[in-house]
Amino acid sequence: MTDLEHRYPARETEPYGPPSGSLADLLERVLDKGIVIAGDIKIDLLDIELLTIRLRLFIASVDTAKKAGIDWWETDPALSSRAARDALAEENARLRERLDALENAAEETTGAVR
Repeated sequence: MTDLEHRYPARETEPYGPPSGSLADLLERVLDKGIVIAGDIKIDLLDIELLTIRLRLFIASVDTAKKAGIDWWETDPALSSRAARDALAEENARLRERLDALENAAEETTGAVR
């Protein structure tokens, strides 16, 4: 046995142990439980607050987000075709109501019949 081997004996096991799971397992666990990352950025000049940015990041699966009460993507027309159709149908109904009101007002002032 050399002097170096005597001072630093070889280890029989790995110092940190084998990894407990793959990246896919970790991702599945995070999406299943959800994770929140929060942070604030403040820019001050001579004790005067110039800018504050608050960052909140919630990473989760769609099902986990819905359980947490988060479902904004379902009502955003830019992200959901169903929401876009619903928004278009609502706008169409409002325009029809306005058109009917304008036609009724025109009938009353001119006495014309449709």
